[in-house]
Amino acid sequence: MTTATVLSPEELLKVQEWRYATKQFDRDRKVPADLWSALEKSLVLSPSSFGLQPWKFLVIQDPALRAKLKAASWGQGQIEDASHLVVFLAKETLTEADVDHYVARVAEVRHQAPESLAAYRGMMVGTLVTGPRAATVDAWAARQAYIALGNFMTSAALLGVDTCPMEGLDAAQYDQILGLAGTGYHTIVACPAGYRSTGDKYAELAKVRFPEAELVDHR
Repeated sequence: MTTATVLSPEELLKVQEWRYATKQFDRDRKVPADLWSALEKSLVLSPSSFGLQPWKFLVIQDPALRAKLKAASWGQGQIEDASHLVVFLAKETLTEADVDHYVARVAEVRHQAPESLAAYRGMMVGTLVTGPRAATVDAWAARQAYIALGNFMTSAALLGVDTCPMEGLDAAQYDQILGLAGTGYHTIVACPAGYRSTGDKYAELAKVRFPEAELVDHR
């Protein structure tokens, strides 16, 4: 495996300073297909607890569907104006069948016998299906979706693509509009992606963050 391209510390921080929650997207500017393909792959490559990937990512391009989702998003224009819209879903429950599906995939990709993963399978089932986290596994899955969201936003910024994480939405309405009943998944958060409008006044505002000394503690 080749080593990853390494940014300098200055380059990394420059990208982080450039990124902001875009309030107004340029409707006429679209993310090129090769960049978007890479961003979809970055979603798939996102890390998750145990590697279980309790999520789905809906890329919404249909204008009529986006119009309905905008109405369920407090009327925020980013839903329609951005080049792409990703809705992050998380599993409502986790079953032994879900764990077995993942174990089978591990065995396939790493050329292992599924039986060799019995102890790992037992740990996952004992923790998330029958164990102490089973009662709150929906909250656990939602946290995993936010890990993917953060990875997606950072990946987009590194490619010069703007994003806006959006919790300002009615998740139940999203579920209904997207036909999620009976799928085992529900809406967590949305993230439009594209390119900022030259008229977005927020693009040039200084970032407001507490001092590093107030937020980072060394022990």
